[in-house]
Amino acid sequence: MFAVFLALLFLLPAASRLYPDSTALALADSHYRAGSLVFGGGHVVLPMLEGELADRGISGISAGTIMAGYGAVQAMPGPLFSIAAFIGGVSAPGWQGALLAVLALTAIFIPSFLLLASAMPFWNGLRGDRRVRGALNGVNAGVVGLLLAALYDPVWTGTVTTGLDFAVALGVFAVIHFWKLPSWLAVALSAFLGWLLWP
Repeated sequence: MFAVFLALLFLLPAASRLYPDSTALALADSHYRAGSLVFGGGHVVLPMLEGELADRGISGISAGTIMAGYGAVQAMPGPLFSIAAFIGGVSAPGWQGALLAVLALTAIFIPSFLLLASAMPFWNGLRGDRRVRGALNGVNAGVVGLLLAALYDPVWTGTVTTGLDFAVALGVFAVIHFWKLPSWLAVALSAFLGWLLWP
């Protein structure tokens, strides 16, 4: 399983460079690497996917589109990695978009399954090792830093550009933090405020 994981990690970028006009290969490559190299969940994957895909000139994908997908995915249950389906879906019209959505979603989740399957036989021995636990604590601390960096760029810098944006963000934060509004309702409230304030 680990050999398959490594083979895909190196072969997909090579194939993507051989066929630069293939949207399917570009999506598979970007999402597989994001799923392989990003720790800490979907919020950390946003800057990587934005940098990878918005710069490649794939139809329908821009930094603004990725942020719109981020907002839509926040309202859904499940992991934020489901943004991959949104990105795949907007990269082509009709049934091609649906197929690319399945491809991107599969590509982002496959690495975790391969890594999990390759580590399971050794997990009981590893988790008892003091050095492994220390390394995992270090990874957790790094993930917190990455999450803060992802919150700032692209989320904050890409969406909060005026005083009104800041006021709405602060108000929605207060509603979530103090009144414990569910995240899906906060996203719906934000969408309504956006529709009302920015026609």
